[in-house]
Amino acid sequence: MTHEYVSDPPATDAPPAVDLSTPPLAASGIIRPSGPAAAVVLAAGLASFALGLLSVLTASSASVSSALTLSERVGDLSGLTTTTAVVFFATWGVLAIAWRHANPPLGRVAAASAVLIALGLLGTFPPFFNAVGG
Repeated sequence: MTHEYVSDPPATDAPPAVDLSTPPLAASGIIRPSGPAAAVVLAAGLASFALGLLSVLTASSASVSSALTLSERVGDLSGLTTTTAVVFFATWGVLAIAWRHANPPLGRVAAASAVLIALGLLGTFPPFFNAVGG
């Protein structure tokens, strides 16, 4: 029995180990602002809130309901969703331009968006908007 493998392991075809302590050359000097990402997160929160608010207003006011009716076959839901989409894209566009080089605090933006989404969800809950709308 020989001990030739103890000091000299057999050669394998495995690739060399990757050094993960340094970033790749292409990404080493690039620092991207978090503003565009924060813009879309906050826009989603504002659009969710707008959906909830418009749901409550539609249930409580016949004039708002008729104003939001873009299609008679669909009813006020057509204007409700269209207005919400317009709020989302307009807010996203404005904030993305305003924050394109900024680094807003993502924790605060996410927390504000979570509160807005929760309020929007509450506004779309039928027992809530029927109770408010009467």
